[in-house]
Amino acid sequence: MEDLTRIELIQDCREYLNKRIAVVQKAMNGLKEDLENESKSSAGDKYETGREMINIEWNKLTVQMNEYERLSQILKRIEDHKPTDKVVLGSVVMTNAANYFISIPAGEIKAANQKCYAVGVKAPISQQLLGKEEGDQFTINGKDFRILDII
Repeated sequence: MEDLTRIELIQDCREYLNKRIAVVQKAMNGLKEDLENESKSSAGDKYETGREMINIEWNKLTVQMNEYERLSQILKRIEDHKPTDKVVLGSVVMTNAANYFISIPAGEIKAANQKCYAVGVKAPISQQLLGKEEGDQFTINGKDFRILDII
């Protein structure tokens, strides 16, 4: 994998985020409509209950949107990543078992026809990889890993 692939990985992660953001935004727009319709309906306890349920759902969606914004900021930081000898945020790490992109938790993505797992820094595999160098070995869940390359 080369630098172009890392750029592709960032683009794939950004697409992943944009899809999630679009889903949340659509749900929020639906809630706005529901709230407007709720305001037009009858007054009383039913009105207050409906309104409160909409507010609870709105708060959940706001938390999700804030998380996606945080992940988007991480991707922006990664865009300026310069390759190092050690695994850091933004590294593409090739091991004997799989390839990992230390970035955001976007799951399996493909670049240059190779599978790569986009994982956040809090993921167990990331915790094992961070700070390691090419040739280092580690074990997770009884499986041995060896770092073949870091980009």
